[in-house]
Amino acid sequence: MASKNKDLIDIKELGDSVRRRRLDLKMSLRQVADETGISASTLSRIENGTGKPEAENIAALSAWLNIPIERVLKVDGDSDQPPVVYYPQESTPDIVAAHLRADKKLPKPSAEALAELFRVAYQQFLNSSQENKEKDG
Repeated sequence: MASKNKDLIDIKELGDSVRRRRLDLKMSLRQVADETGISASTLSRIENGTGKPEAENIAALSAWLNIPIERVLKVDGDSDQPPVVYYPQESTPDIVAAHLRADKKLPKPSAEALAELFRVAYQQFLNSSQENKEKDG
């Protein structure tokens, strides 16, 4: 039964999301551990995709990430087609990435590459927009 529950969670998706947010916030594993109540060693295993997170840790990380827990669930054990569920307050790149991963026509590596391209382009546009406002202001 425990192995079946493990198969319900896309550990790679969860770990990638944690790592991305932690690095975006320039936080150490220890700082995330302090905020989430999850040990730094457990967070490291989750980020590396080798951990088997408990339900409480999955819930705590979903809350810290500010994403629906459904985002890290597999559909019928198939991690290639996660549901597209998001919170309206999520960042645009995260919402776009969820849609790309759910596109059945895109292989997973292609969806991940497109999501990263969008994330980088989006950040560049934000930076450019901010620079223009500072020049005009």
